Amino acid sequence: MFFSEPEPCRAKGVELAPGILRIVANNPGKMTYHGTNSYIIDTPDGRFIIDPGPAEDSTHFEAIIENLGAKPSGILLTHHHSDHFGVVPALRARTDAPVYASRAFPDDAFRPDRFLEDGQVIAGLTVLHTPGHASDHLCFARPDGVLFTGDHVMSWNSSIVSPPDGNMHDYCAQLQRLIERDDRIYFPGHGPILRDPQPYVKRLLSNRMRREAEILAHLSNTPDSVQNIAASVYQKTDPHIAMAAERNVAAHLEKLLSESRVAQDGGVWKLT
Repeated sequence: MFFSEPEPCRAKGVELAPGILRIVANNPGKMTYHGTNSYIIDTPDGRFIIDPGPAEDSTHFEAIIENLGAKPSGILLTHHHSDHFGVVPALRARTDAPVYASRAFPDDAFRPDRFLEDGQVIAGLTVLHTPGHASDHLCFARPDGVLFTGDHVMSWNSSIVSPPDGNMHDYCAQLQRLIERDDRIYFPGHGPILRDPQPYVKRLLSNRMRREAEILAHLSNTPDSVQNIAASVYQKTDPHIAMAAERNVAAHLEKLLSESRVAQDGGVWKLT
């Protein structure tokens, strides 16, 4: 059900659609695919960048500077994870461009210049607060049906939902929200663009519900730990993927707990 693409050009802005350049950071990995997609977009209010990417890739940073131009109008963040946000402090210092982020952005070592609310319009983009993968996650919708989805919906894989900041109830609710919209193309935070996205998002949500049913079926046989449930349901041998599976199981269990369908006794989960 997922999509792939050849390894993209590095340190180069590639036009994917009118007014949208993509620069892919050189941070490939099991959680990032070929790397983080940074999008430079032309808007009625000037040139903005969505998710400048990690701090470690200097060539990516310089490509962003080159393609943004002398006076960029702003920096938009889908969420605070370092593979999307890491280089933002340096980019703001270099360009003086204001940083826009969710009201829920963690207020610890960095403070954005402007906070965004669900439904607000910035530079012609409508802000959608889509918590789940992260509590502060935002998507940005253009009037022409383009939706920048960050890590909420990715075309190459499903998103990890890791408590406590990740919330499976919110994630599923926000998938349903996107299903009910009429966006025609997604530009995700990793991987290729996604056309005709609604059937794909329906499959994502269906897969989450299938996993939830498998967790409940496992618990119907025996109370168990997150680790054992994940090993049974996901059957992943790669340690990094197995850890992600455990975090997803933990998120499902927290959702089921909020619905009073399971209970927790120390490290053991059971049906109510």
